[in-house]
Amino acid sequence: VEDQRARWERKRSRTAKELLETEHKYLEQLDLVVTYFVTILKAKGTLKAAVLETIFGPLESIYSASHVLSFHLERGNLGPGLENFCQNLDLYGHYAENLEQANKILQEQLKKNKSFRRFKKLQETRPQFQGRKLEDLLPLPLQRLNQYKHFFRDLLENTSPDNAEHQKLAKAVKSLSEVCQWIQGIIKKRENSLHLLRVQKLLKGQKTQVLTPGRWYIREGWLLVVPSKGEELKRRMFFLFSDILIAAKPCHPLHPLNAHKLACQAVYPLHQCTVDKVFGHTQSQGGLLTLSFPHKTLLLMSSDQQDINDWYRSLTAAVR
Repeated sequence: VEDQRARWERKRSRTAKELLETEHKYLEQLDLVVTYFVTILKAKGTLKAAVLETIFGPLESIYSASHVLSFHLERGNLGPGLENFCQNLDLYGHYAENLEQANKILQEQLKKNKSFRRFKKLQETRPQFQGRKLEDLLPLPLQRLNQYKHFFRDLLENTSPDNAEHQKLAKAVKSLSEVCQWIQGIIKKRENSLHLLRVQKLLKGQKTQVLTPGRWYIREGWLLVVPSKGEELKRRMFFLFSDILIAAKPCHPLHPLNAHKLACQAVYPLHQCTVDKVFGHTQSQGGLLTLSFPHKTLLLMSSDQQDINDWYRSLTAAVR
């Protein structure tokens, strides 16, 4: 038991030391943004207050919270440091929510605000920046959050359950996981929006409305449509979403505007659809799916076994 405790203590000390060293480095980088951008821009009035607030979000508050954590870590007061840190964790969630808009407004200001463009360039040439741009420094809080997760988990694993700090560490790990999940959700929503927008732009014209609130992108790919009467197979691009399946075909390659676009052929609502595998159960070459809708049956084929299995799983999950 004594040996185990000594091992825990060694690992714990190592992790605590690394946490403090990386916290100092993180603070130095945040300091570049707060000192050379936020503070000076506030004093100069180069940007309107609302624009400044959008670009930097709660960065100053995150910086202050890290200062307090660093102060406690330097004195070995992990417990109080963690308590204060947990109270400020929401700042990271709000920062993540704001980051996309922050980047958008930053790019807009760089295009239209000449004095801000000059100011930014000048600040980034300072030796302290070591060639880094403001855009490189803004995502730092979210990168640091992932590091915190690993540090705190390591500390918890190497802290004896009868240690007074064990409970505070457990609470910090739980709070961190919740905020990371919140941020993961924000990232997923953002990626989904980009997928919807991309598909909308791929389709010719505006008749098919892809951008709908609550709709989730699942997958896309080429499949062969087997016609009901003995005509030849038709190769179509399919886009699967949480509520619909879109079938599209390429526009004419010589079309002056739409050569790289797809023409929507049909939109199938999934709420009254049943999916069955006709063949592709065994290790054969490819497979065939049947999709039954109230007034239509669709036979989809692929020569790739893995591909048809993936489509079957995705379609079944979407319908369910």
